[in-house]
Amino acid sequence: MKHLSLLVIIMLFFYACEDSTSSETQKSNIVPQEISTPDEVKPIKKKIPITYDYDTTQWTDLHHLDSTIVIDMRYATKNNFVEEKMYDCSRCFLRPQVAKQIVAAHQMLQEGGLGLKMLDCFRPRPIQQKLWDKFQDARYVTPPSKGSMHNRGAAVDLTIVDQDGNQLDMGTAFDYFGKEAHHAYTDLSKEVLANRKLLKETMEAVSLKPIRTEWWHYSYQAKKYELSDMLWNCKDGGR
Repeated sequence: MKHLSLLVIIMLFFYACEDSTSSETQKSNIVPQEISTPDEVKPIKKKIPITYDYDTTQWTDLHHLDSTIVIDMRYATKNNFVEEKMYDCSRCFLRPQVAKQIVAAHQMLQEGGLGLKMLDCFRPRPIQQKLWDKFQDARYVTPPSKGSMHNRGAAVDLTIVDQDGNQLDMGTAFDYFGKEAHHAYTDLSKEVLANRKLLKETMEAVSLKPIRTEWWHYSYQAKKYELSDMLWNCKDGGR
């Protein structure tokens, strides 16, 4: 009986050892899995909201509508026919509908790898007075008492640029006061004539009309706008 009990104890001992060895073997066969980490989280760039520092029912800052249009307001520099800075800063304001027409023209040109460059837009009447004081010739500067389409926010001075921002050759500089700037003048190269024709046809396609003496000037006449003395903010440019 004692031998039987001893045999049972020995068998239980060997069974326990075998089970322990099997458990250790199973543990050693477990291959640790790599912990996958998410890709590096890139910071989200928040779009800076536009600060409208003007009456949006009456005006549109063209840069807010389409920032791909080049803005080069010549009267915000000394690079103009009076060689004097007239605007405190370069912002192109237009009546909302006029601004939409300009964007439409710009998009038409973009299909051919071109675009618009704005040389002048809305011109406050006080600035018109300053220009008139410098150059009193009604053929080229409208008397302030009458007011121009620029003073209504319905006229633009502009040209065409290529995809690198280079101006197309229009035969004369902006604000050149002479017959060579007239639409009827044709003693120009084929390239210049083609460029002027492209500008004219594009602007007329969006209902902006030319004037006889200036290849760069177009106005929207489908609606009558009031003359305005509005002076825009230059502290932060509203951008």
